[in-house]
Amino acid sequence: MLWDLFLSFFKIGFMSFGGGYAMVPVIEHEVEAHAWLATDVFADTVSLAGMAPGPLATNMATLVGFKIAGLAGAVIATIGMVLPSLLVMIAIAAFFYKIHRNKWIRASFYGLRPIVTGLILFAAIRFGQLGMDEGIITWHTLISVLITGGVLVAVLKYNVPPIAAILLSGLLGIALF
Repeated sequence: MLWDLFLSFFKIGFMSFGGGYAMVPVIEHEVEAHAWLATDVFADTVSLAGMAPGPLATNMATLVGFKIAGLAGAVIATIGMVLPSLLVMIAIAAFFYKIHRNKWIRASFYGLRPIVTGLILFAAIRFGQLGMDEGIITWHTLISVLITGGVLVAVLKYNVPPIAAILLSGLLGIALF
């Protein structure tokens, strides 16, 4: 069990591009493939990991590992998640200065942007649909879309600090839901 946790999160950590929310579908696939958590428990894990300080994917590895194998599982899954990044960063730092101006390197990073955006959008839609037994258009959905739009306008147009937008959104959620 611990070895499976380590290998799964090592794979996920090795191919992490774009941050935690881009990795949610990949983590979900591994969790489903091993039948580690039910869908609703996984959704709760994503929510809890998102609220905790630190990187989302690492928090998810820790929480999934803990739910599967206790403290040892949390430690092993976390090591599996962060070890590839550590190894890759050490390797890249050794010669990055020589390659960072290479047109192929720059082009590959620009090429990764749409993939990361698509994965984040997929995660948002996927978790937005969870718990929608009544259908897609409900008053909950409408209020969520309005809050999302309001936060987007507040942050982009009025330069509201993201932490203030998060707190206000949470308070609106408490008041309206």
